[in-house]
Amino acid sequence: MTGRLMLLDTASLYFRAYFGVPDSVRAPDGTPVNAVRGLLDFIDRLVQDHRPAKLVACMDADWRPQWRVDLIPTYKAHRVAEEHEGTPDQEEVPDTLTPQVPVIEAVLDAVGIARVGVADYEADDVIGTFTARADGPVDIVTGDRDLFQLVDDERGIRVLYPLKGVGTLQLTDEAVLRGKYGVDGRGYADLALLRGDPSDGLPGVSGIGEKTAAKLLAEFGDLAGIMAAVDDPKAKLTPSQRKRLTEARPYVAVAPKVVRVADDVPLPDVDTTLPHTPRDPAGLEELAARWGLGGSLQRLLTTLGQ
Repeated sequence: MTGRLMLLDTASLYFRAYFGVPDSVRAPDGTPVNAVRGLLDFIDRLVQDHRPAKLVACMDADWRPQWRVDLIPTYKAHRVAEEHEGTPDQEEVPDTLTPQVPVIEAVLDAVGIARVGVADYEADDVIGTFTARADGPVDIVTGDRDLFQLVDDERGIRVLYPLKGVGTLQLTDEAVLRGKYGVDGRGYADLALLRGDPSDGLPGVSGIGEKTAAKLLAEFGDLAGIMAAVDDPKAKLTPSQRKRLTEARPYVAVAPKVVRVADDVPLPDVDTTLPHTPRDPAGLEELAARWGLGGSLQRLLTTLGQ
């Protein structure tokens, strides 16, 4: 069997690092580097604990793709800090985190960890495409429940969902999904679509919460089955459910493309092999000195060299 591929939802992880590591962790010039060092510590722990053969840091080249906004204008609208014509809108990000992102990218590149972002797509879509193309088991590391839709026991695809840092992870497989949500990976996108998600600006179907959505999916199989039932007077829907689903038809028609991660992103040709030695030792040494990466970087390099 091909070795396990680990896919990092990098922004999800460096946001967690930023809020989990004190901003008193600073470079020699006083610049906060808590997200940088925290992310390096996360990757070190993940590699130690799970020993992937391949690793990709998946990036948001566009955190709010226009093609999703065209379908559902409220998509992530509340997180826009500044609108840009012809280029991605600027996301609302803490002032001291934004300058750390280029440092994170430079360090990952110098270490030799594959880093992939694709124009007009979110990291979720990059992850979805790597997962679709994988010829072996996959671990997806994310704090975003949207990616539960990729869980597939038959293919060995699971989500490592941080509960506290990355030392305590929920190993999310189909049994966990059924226990928590009453659906498998394939059904999770339909559940999320029906339930809605305020954090992503997805309205969902009014009056259809998570439990009702799970019951409808159990009864009718999938979203298409539910909508077919709306037109079937014999189907076991309450008058209220039938009315709400009928009213939601315009949303239900476009939401699947927004909610489901893409699996056809034009990925670049990259070497995903977990590096054992730095790709750019001299550059990495300069970055370590400039940003005071200290023990966090050394621990990761030691783990990678094992």
